[in-house]
Amino acid sequence: MLETFALMDSVTLWAFMAASLVMYLTPGADMMFTIASGIAGGPKAGFAATVGVTLGLVVHITLAAAGLAVLIAASPTALLVIRYAGAAYLVVLAYQSWTAKPVEEDVEGRSNILRAVRRGFLTNILNPKIILFILAFLPQFTTPSAGPIWQQIVILGVMFASGGFLVVSMIGLSAGIVGAKLKQATGILNKIAAVIFGGLAAKLVFD
Repeated sequence: MLETFALMDSVTLWAFMAASLVMYLTPGADMMFTIASGIAGGPKAGFAATVGVTLGLVVHITLAAAGLAVLIAASPTALLVIRYAGAAYLVVLAYQSWTAKPVEEDVEGRSNILRAVRRGFLTNILNPKIILFILAFLPQFTTPSAGPIWQQIVILGVMFASGGFLVVSMIGLSAGIVGAKLKQATGILNKIAAVIFGGLAAKLVFD
């Protein structure tokens, strides 16, 4: 693996990181979910959601490297099942956020942090667009002369997941700090989070 990394072109790697940065800063399902989690549950929830999203991304990268994601992407039925399962889960989250009491402290206790991680993981892993994105994006920066393609995908995937974790976690923490301060006076932020979750579910189904 280290030998493959050494053989990969440095210019290509810098181009990959530049392209990845653009991806990180483009509002997408993962970013919006993390923001909604931070708003509803505070900084810890925003950070925990990022951990879950990143773990889901690692699974997608592993599948891509193993070639299984290609089979999933080639099956319209499999993609449809994943799409609707993800949308249904987001609807559940929207309902929970909408009905949550303003005084509820989602960030207190280990169990709630683990719940935020689980939510982030499931939201990411049930998004078929992530599968297609990984398959379309990472291979563009691989070259046969640098070594096994699957090893290059793993290397690029680790770089992409690490950079995404740093950027999105800062966004989640910031949303949590703002949300925690405003939540002291009103419970409207839970409603905002519910609308975001519901919007993501609709986008997943109809986009």
